[in-house]
Amino acid sequence: MVDRSNEPRVKWGLPETVQFCTKCVVSNQRPSTVVEYEHGKDSRKPTIFFDDEGVCSACRYHHRKYHEIDWEQRERELLDLCDRHRSRDGSYDVVVPGSGGKDSVYVGHILKHKYGMNPLTVTWAPHRYTDIGWRNFQNWIDAGFDNVLVTPNGKVHRTLTRFAFENLLHPFQPFMIGQKNVGPRLALEKGIKLIMYGESQAEGGSLLNADNPRMPNSFFARPRDRLRSIEVGGVPFDQLVSYGIPESELQPYIPVALEDVEAAGIDVHFMSYYKLWRPQDNYYYAAEHCGFEANPERSEGTYSKYASLDDRIDGFHYFTTYIKFGIGRATYDAAQEVRNGHITREEAVALAHKFDGEFPKKYFAEFLDYIGITEQRFWELIDNGRSAHLWEHTDSGWKLKHQVR
Repeated sequence: MVDRSNEPRVKWGLPETVQFCTKCVVSNQRPSTVVEYEHGKDSRKPTIFFDDEGVCSACRYHHRKYHEIDWEQRERELLDLCDRHRSRDGSYDVVVPGSGGKDSVYVGHILKHKYGMNPLTVTWAPHRYTDIGWRNFQNWIDAGFDNVLVTPNGKVHRTLTRFAFENLLHPFQPFMIGQKNVGPRLALEKGIKLIMYGESQAEGGSLLNADNPRMPNSFFARPRDRLRSIEVGGVPFDQLVSYGIPESELQPYIPVALEDVEAAGIDVHFMSYYKLWRPQDNYYYAAEHCGFEANPERSEGTYSKYASLDDRIDGFHYFTTYIKFGIGRATYDAAQEVRNGHITREEAVALAHKFDGEFPKKYFAEFLDYIGITEQRFWELIDNGRSAHLWEHTDSGWKLKHQVR
């Protein structure tokens, strides 16, 4: 047996009592979206809200989405937004960040072909493209879109990814920081005021205001005198420089100056505020209009074949959420499909039991090589990330104490 007597019972700032939503399959351990460059080793992450009836905020929002929101009025708001930003001389008038996945393809295509905009798409490159991810990226461009591909310094990105895995058990954090920064950076460089992302985190029950179409500036900008008061991979910025990473090579991870954003009138919106957002519908739309391809095999850890296909390291992002929060990739997928009416809760429970926690073995050796650690070190970090209120070690290995029923 593993001696954990000296460890805190609850890690990662999670609620000690585990509760599952009575409508979907998510638990109250699900973290809400945070400003990633303020996420350090000792940060306490807020989690999804549950009401007195045991229903999560994501399910409550989806009830409003299907029964209360006036989508015709929301489209009128979108038309007005586009009218205010549409160029008259053929220049780019909206930045669409994305990978060429189903959601960014959908957003770019409807902006161009339904609303008469001239989008410039921008992509923050995955750590390591999958074959299907690269094909879908090329299909997106070949469907008639200009694109700026931003590929960060490989040596620096690998180092930051290792820090994030070792310090936060969060290997996707440097990618997520770059992903949020890349749109505003390009917009400032090109003099484009409007940026359109796809899904608001409110869809998943985060603390973002679901009735606000805008991404908070704090996600990608801060005052000029605080630009370097950040952490990446759980390491303060000044320490990153002292570790031998030149400041010039950390620029993609530094937020843009809030003063520049405000002076330029940069306006960052979510398409999911304006259009009824159903990921499965986005997949069918992207396949029909831009040649988007589903994976021929399901993704490890879930039953889905059409979401988060781009990155070979993607499976380790979801595996670490399973370790830290007891929530695997299948739970995320199934909860979303319950809320959108594709499957029942009973079906979602069965899917979570069958696929959650499946180890992403396909790219394991490549992941270890990418961040430069041994397999032994990998499992040490994984096991150190398990919170005692979620996990117990038995004679047959680690076991979750709580599973959705």
